[in-house]
Amino acid sequence: MNAPHTSIRVWLEEKEEHLSPYATKSRLSKGRLWPEEPCSTRTVFQRDRDRVIHCKAFRRLKHKTQVFIAPLGDHYVTRLTHTLEVSQIARSIARGLNLNEDLTEAIALGHDLGHTPFGHTGEEVLNEISPSGFRHNEQSLRVVDFLEKGGKGLNLTGEVREGILKHSKSRVDIMGEGWETVDTLEGQICKIADIIAYINHDIDDALRADIIKESEIPRSTIHALGQSRSERINTVICDILDHSWAARGEGLTDGQIQPMIGMSPPVNEIMNTLRAFLFIRVYDSELVNREAEKAKKIVHLLYEYFMGHEKELPQEYALCGEPLVNRVVDHVAGMTDQYAIRTAADLGLS
Repeated sequence: MNAPHTSIRVWLEEKEEHLSPYATKSRLSKGRLWPEEPCSTRTVFQRDRDRVIHCKAFRRLKHKTQVFIAPLGDHYVTRLTHTLEVSQIARSIARGLNLNEDLTEAIALGHDLGHTPFGHTGEEVLNEISPSGFRHNEQSLRVVDFLEKGGKGLNLTGEVREGILKHSKSRVDIMGEGWETVDTLEGQICKIADIIAYINHDIDDALRADIIKESEIPRSTIHALGQSRSERINTVICDILDHSWAARGEGLTDGQIQPMIGMSPPVNEIMNTLRAFLFIRVYDSELVNREAEKAKKIVHLLYEYFMGHEKELPQEYALCGEPLVNRVVDHVAGMTDQYAIRTAADLGLS
């Protein structure tokens, strides 16, 4: 009974041989943290994707903020919808370059699993008060390596884990100095797809919140990329496909430099212009900063409370044998916006 099933995985692995020679092949994966019997019907990267989708941290993303804290409107982007948009954009690029779409999807779906409540505001607070600091990409890796499945983790492949860890960009320019390169082209795709997604949906959310007006968006960016979100995304994806065409591996000879995923200089400059505009007019705006102050207070109070009331930590954080500060950070970072607000209110902290 097992042979026909096993042949399905083998058939899928054989199909990957038709991908670009620069694509990451599942049968050549670096492997997992600890060995497992292979799945009979899925490649290792397909299995990673499924593990991410079915984990608890992935479900919580639907109630975590992207930019606007606990928004009342139904159409504001959440961390989950952002993740799905990143996955769609990344898969489109991977497909166009004949790279491994399954690996790309697994990285994209898992990249923000460790994000805090209240978006980057929560991340900043935990980074300030935690002795070892806090970065959401490192926490995402901790989620998949350790926190999920009662301390067992998801045991993902090395390629997915590396893509998750290195997706973060801080405020460095896109493809500029300090831009950390991911080893796989699929991981590089996800890093850029993350930026494409958030720049475009954050513009829409800022318009929805009346923080900016369409007339204020730099005209040079509209002229170069398009007026609507779909036009802008399509323009950038097409530019990446053209600029990264060598990643397909067609017509390359031995000894040529391995290609990288990137944009043409003009489009890269335009994207950096849009990103800078968002930082000035949206991320650092009075409305966002006003809401951020409330969120900072909640995260700080929750951290201090649980540091002084260890026995009130949920059981899953009480039994993992980690230092108290790690368990408190894990608990607070894992909260959704509404759960953090509700917990603070129930404890009389807000």
